[in-house]
Parts: sequence; structure tokens; C-alpha cells
Amino acid sequence: MTDRLPHEKGFHVSWDQLHRDARALAWRLQDTSPRDGWRAVVAITRGGMAPAMIVARELDIRAVDTISVKSYNHQAQSEPRIIKSPDIDLVGDGEGVLIVDDLVDTGKTLEVVRALLPKAHVATVYAKPMGREMVNTFVTEVSQDTWIFFPWDMALQYVEPYRGT
Repeated sequence: MTDRLPHEKGFHVSWDQLHRDARALAWRLQDTSPRDGWRAVVAITRGGMAPAMIVARELDIRAVDTISVKSYNHQAQSEPRIIKSPDIDLVGDGEGVLIVDDLVDTGKTLEVVRALLPKAHVATVYAKPMGREMVNTFVTEVSQDTWIFFPWDMALQYVEPYRGT
């Protein structure tokens, strides 16, 4: 058997699956919300935007903002850096704020976000073992060597069979 390329051990997520999983995340979060409810949702762009929108809708959270952290260039990970911060008047130190992302991989992105909003509750739809401790709530764990293909990264096209010609 030959070694697989990183994209060959893939977990393909459709829009329907992402929607179901983000709703499941919202259901888990309703039991962990502060007494007065969540003050705001902060989506980590870009992957956290779709799940954050779904969570905000399900939990009736109207204040939504973003934090942009760049840590990937295609499938290569680099040091994360904040390129857009949320409104500090809205989020403060993170107390009562829900941070949503699609995935925690190594946790490096969340280290940067948690440094800015240390009291926030971090939720991701998917979690890998190396970054799981950075997340308060998640739905599905996948192995560290699995590459998740999100619907915004995919297009329908022919794929060679796994075996044979």
C-alpha cells in the first residue's frame, strides 16, 4: 500500500452536514450559556462564519462580530496573526461572549484569540486532539491526520478510484 497524500485521508462535509452539526453545537451551547444569555457571537473568519450564523440564529443572539486570524495558506499552516479584531466595546474581555469556529486543529489560532478575549467561551464544530483543550464545546472529534474538506472548499469533479485503474 502506498502512502496517502494529506487530502486522501479526508473528511468531506456537505452544506447539509455542516448545518446539522452547527445546530447540534447550538443545542449543546444553550445549556452552557450565562444566566443572562450570550451577549455576542464572534466568528473566527473565514471558516467560523457559517457555523456562527447558524448558532446565532438558533440561540437568538443578535450581536455578531468577527475576528480574522490568518494561519493557513491552502493546506500549509503558519504562525497565526490577527488581521481584524472584533469591536472591543461589544466584546470587552470576552465575558458572556461566544467564539465560534469551524475547526480547532493545533490550537494555535485559538491561543491568539484567547489572549485577546480570555473570558470568552470557545466553541467549534469539529476538533482535533492537539487543539481540543483550547475549546470549551465541540460536536465531533476527528483524528489529527484527517483533513476536513468544508463545502466552501469543494467542487464536484471526477475522482480516480482508490484501487485499480
